[in-house]
Amino acid sequence: MTRRLDLAMLLVLTFSTGMVDAIGYLGFDKVFTGNMTGNVVILGMGLAGAEDTPVLRPALALVFFMVGAALGGRVLGRIGEDWHVRTTIIYAGVAVGCAGLAVYVALIPEPEVGLAGTIFTSVLSALMGAQAAAARRMKIADVTTVVVTSTIVGLASDSRLAGGDSVRWVRRALAVLLILIGAIAGAATLLINQWIGIAIVAAAIAVVTIIGHRGSRKRALAEAAASPVHA
Repeated sequence: MTRRLDLAMLLVLTFSTGMVDAIGYLGFDKVFTGNMTGNVVILGMGLAGAEDTPVLRPALALVFFMVGAALGGRVLGRIGEDWHVRTTIIYAGVAVGCAGLAVYVALIPEPEVGLAGTIFTSVLSALMGAQAAAARRMKIADVTTVVVTSTIVGLASDSRLAGGDSVRWVRRALAVLLILIGAIAGAATLLINQWIGIAIVAAAIAVVTIIGHRGSRKRALAEAAASPVHA
């Protein structure tokens, strides 16, 4: 599997993060389920007593995101940056979990209210934490799938305007653009129903999982065919 394919898959996951964050923030009481920087800021304002600023859900989102990332790291172990069967397990689990949340949201009346909404944002944060751990292990510079602040800094500070050589400007611009488009798409799905956006996220992650797993198997077969046969 080429690193270019890895980059393309992580960009798709960046788009999905834009969707889940828009759905969480707009539909579930100002909670980011992928971008934990936003949750830290919201939590700080809430603890300071800012009016209509939540505390419980952002705090739980932070905790569950870290739990998901820790579990993801435990499953991945020391596999390196290449796609591994453990990578497939992580992404497949995230896809199935998001599909389950889509069903959960579709079946429960007013899923954004009370305990139901808190369960949704906490579980989704755990799933995004696991996904972020797997994406981090793939080591594609400037594409973390969950934040673009450092990507924007790199885009600007390495630009020709700043005296740089605009290295990796295409992937950086795409990461910013795709998280923006994802947020627009997530907000748009809320006009219909919350479950639709989560279902799209589940489908996107499932596609990435299938492509990544097949690419890994093809690479393994090619390497096996190219290696010398020992008696």
